[in-house]
Amino acid sequence: MTVWLIAAAVALVPLLLGGRAAERLAGAGWTHRCPRAALVMWQAIGLAGGLGAIGIGLVAAVAPLAAVFPHGAHTLFRQLVEGRGLDGLGPAHVAALVWSVGLIGWLALHTVRAALGTVRAQRRQRLLVDVVADPCVLRDAYVLPGERPVAYCIPGRRARIVLSAGAVELLGAEELEAVLGHERAHAAGRHDLLLLPFLALAQAFPWLPAAGTARQVVPVLLEMLADDRARRAHGELPLARALVRMAATATGPAPAGGLALADTAVVHRLERLISGPQRQPRWVPAAAYCAAGLLLSGPAAVLVAPVLCITIWRI
Repeated sequence: MTVWLIAAAVALVPLLLGGRAAERLAGAGWTHRCPRAALVMWQAIGLAGGLGAIGIGLVAAVAPLAAVFPHGAHTLFRQLVEGRGLDGLGPAHVAALVWSVGLIGWLALHTVRAALGTVRAQRRQRLLVDVVADPCVLRDAYVLPGERPVAYCIPGRRARIVLSAGAVELLGAEELEAVLGHERAHAAGRHDLLLLPFLALAQAFPWLPAAGTARQVVPVLLEMLADDRARRAHGELPLARALVRMAATATGPAPAGGLALADTAVVHRLERLISGPQRQPRWVPAAAYCAAGLLLSGPAAVLVAPVLCITIWRI
């Protein structure tokens, strides 16, 4: 039983260490050189933390029913199916079970709220763009009237890449293609879906420093991923020039539900583009992926083991 508790609890360490550990990860130099690996690390931290918190309550709840393997959850499930309810569980064990079930409901509630809010914002923006903007067939984008340079993507099943007339006039042909490549990367990669769990986590646990840090860091990593795809197709300099020009005239953030070119961590992104592609030792992203896998392995084992017992071994 102790082993299973430790397996679930280890996943909570990155979240419970406070803001200092999260800030160190956010400020680590390798994260800007390997944004995809860094994003996987943040995803693993969030997912492992949620699963670990649920797993701790589950393991504690089924302690009186624990067998040699795994930890008694399969026995509780069998009792429920057979109509014997919570036989063998004391008040403390029932409270632990309520904790796990309540946490699942709390996380699900905020995930649904964040998803619905994002979908509504994207729908409003698409409707506005369809009414006000002129479609540009050659560039697969929509052009809004106005002198203020704007470039952003409204992700979703019917994604919209939006430019303003001011951006078209401000940018040269190469710069404009680089901007479009950046926004297409957001749309093709469904970066809105990658951001959604972190929005939900920050809403569910606003008091948790790691959740707030992840909410700030993940959009930067997504912008860097889009930068990397755009510069592979169009080069670093056109994208860097476009970023400087757009940032110099930007007057506000992207519309709700959108992902804008010059809205997030412009200085860090410019440093990456100007310095060019930097060779990173292969062990750095490999280590990040391994750490993410190890972090998830404990709570995953806690939740998967009883399922295996029920479906395969019929214990």
